[in-house]
Amino acid sequence: MRMVLDACVIFPTVMREVLIGAAEAGLYTPLWSERIIGEWVRAAGRLGDGASGIARAEAAVMQDAFPAAMIAATGPDCSGALPDPGDDHVLATALAGAAAGIVTRNIKDFPLRVLGAHGLIRSGPDDFLMALRREAPDALGVVLTRVHGRAEAISGRDQDMRRLLKRAGLPRLGKAHTLGM
Repeated sequence: MRMVLDACVIFPTVMREVLIGAAEAGLYTPLWSERIIGEWVRAAGRLGDGASGIARAEAAVMQDAFPAAMIAATGPDCSGALPDPGDDHVLATALAGAAAGIVTRNIKDFPLRVLGAHGLIRSGPDDFLMALRREAPDALGVVLTRVHGRAEAISGRDQDMRRLLKRAGLPRLGKAHTLGM
């Protein structure tokens, strides 16, 4: 399944690492565009201390891992299709990339009626990852363990897995993983 990752799900580090880890495990194929990556880098830049440079480096690593993920939005003109015209490029990327849908936290900006008219689904990151977990619990468990270990190494302290995922905007995934549901 090919899914466009909106900038808002790439920007938070833990969420991005879980989503990219799931893709590395072969659970889905991620897609994005230069503009989506640019939005992420600009958002990271607001954190200061060279964060945009780090985001650019991480984007390069993602691109190396998934060279076919970068989609040039050359499909149909999607101007004015969505409530926020600033998101039309995400729809255009999904169409140009023959995606099944879009993973986004901006649910209101991607109405199901508009996406459905184009044969696309919309999924929040927690719902999307929960669906992947139902399909491949062991594979996603390995991803979560790796992300958890990385978060502990970076922070230099123990991290409660459930709280880590909840803070990352993945509360259902955190609960299901830690309770073995």
